[in-house]
Amino acid sequence: MAEKEYELLEHTADIGIRVRANNINELFKNTASAMFQILAEPKGPMTHAAEEVPVNLNAGNPEQLFVNWLNELLSLSAAKELIFFDFKIKTLENNRLEALVFGRPLENFQINTEIKAATYHELKLEKTESGWLAEVIFDV
Repeated sequence: MAEKEYELLEHTADIGIRVRANNINELFKNTASAMFQILAEPKGPMTHAAEEVPVNLNAGNPEQLFVNWLNELLSLSAAKELIFFDFKIKTLENNRLEALVFGRPLENFQINTEIKAATYHELKLEKTESGWLAEVIFDV
C-alpha cells in the first residue's frame, strides 16, 4: 500500500486528520482519499468495475466548499453503496467544484470506521509556504 498522505489527529470521540498537498485540487483529492481509507479497506481483489459518479457543488466560501465536498461524498457513498477510491477534480474555482469520483460496491470492502460527517469544528484550510494544509474533524 502507498504511503499515507495524511496523519490522524487525536480528538475525543471523533477522528481528525491533517492533510498536506502541493495545490488546492490535490488537497481536496487527498482529503477525500484519506476519509475513505479511514472508513474502509478492500477485502481482496476488486471484482467489479468502477462506477463513475459526477459531483457538482457551489458554496459561499472555500471552507464551506471543502466540508460540503466531503459530506457530499459520504452521502453519495451511502446512497449508492459505493466506496470511492479515485477523485478527478475538473473545476475548482470561485467556490465551485466539478468532479468525477470513482467507486466500487460496498461488498468489496471491510468497514473500519463509520464516518457520519465532516464538521466545521477546528476546521483549518490554508495556503502554506510549501503548498496547502487542511485539518478536519469527522463525526463518527
